[in-house]
Amino acid sequence: MNLTSTLRGALISVLLAMAPGIWSVSRAQAAYGTTGTDAKARLSPQSPRRANMIALPDATALIGDDLAPPDEGPQFELDVPAFLLDETPVTVSQFRIFVEETGYETDAEKFGDAGVFTSGRGIWSLVKGANWRLPGGSEHEPSKDNHPVTQVSWNDANAFCQAYGARLPTEFEWERAARLGQTPDGTVFFARTRASFEARRHINVWEGIFPVMNTGEDGYLETSPVGHFGVAPSGFSDLAGNVWEWTSSPYIPYAGNHERTDGLDMERVQRGGSFLCDQNFCQGFRVTARSHATAETALMHVGFRCAAETGPGSMKGHVLD
Repeated sequence: MNLTSTLRGALISVLLAMAPGIWSVSRAQAAYGTTGTDAKARLSPQSPRRANMIALPDATALIGDDLAPPDEGPQFELDVPAFLLDETPVTVSQFRIFVEETGYETDAEKFGDAGVFTSGRGIWSLVKGANWRLPGGSEHEPSKDNHPVTQVSWNDANAFCQAYGARLPTEFEWERAARLGQTPDGTVFFARTRASFEARRHINVWEGIFPVMNTGEDGYLETSPVGHFGVAPSGFSDLAGNVWEWTSSPYIPYAGNHERTDGLDMERVQRGGSFLCDQNFCQGFRVTARSHATAETALMHVGFRCAAETGPGSMKGHVLD
């Protein structure tokens, strides 16, 4: 269950009632999908993107979990065609090059504010001046080049990927990749199973008592450098914790799930959990956990990675390994 406030321009408290750990701030007056599918045609970066993409072959993947919160079931099998997926979330450095070469302005920059979480108080607020350069606002430290870019909306993420001949992954492609292992030892986090101490050492999540105290025992109170906690056997990093990741999928119930979404189908699914996810509270780092927000929403704990079709030369001219 998610309570999404739409108080434009005012302080917003977003309360989490149940897992999967969803925090979203939306703006009632914003247009949905403002960058649209023609983003690639309007934005032309001058240089290829420096990124590694991993090819995953055709596979029949399990999706969802019958033991998880209602919106994650029922579990089913899905034939997932071959695709390419970024090894890591898109970094601040990569996004900066994109902005410099295209003149792109993010939704948060257009609105003049974005969603920031205040530890200790446990509230979300729309903070003036918060954007991808200053995720916490003008009074906080600027974003670091090797960290995942945040304060980017679905519109922004979609525009970025399409400008480089790619796209956002579906939530099913994301889960297909994550089920290959979310930590260097191949651990996959499921509902009703507590993560071992060893496994939690390899993900950036909340340490302490949420939301009043984050000890930073893992070395980071907020985002961490991509890949810092190691690479899964599949070659991917940051598939559990650090930042939630936008997908292309609308937030709709799975087949056979009769839970009401009451208009939330206009929102987009996020996967992976973030540094705000606590094992005793939301467990958003689980492989089947689903978060969601409106397409113009920008938050300090949400980023993205790109996907693409496979095939000879599919990313030629767009990506430098």
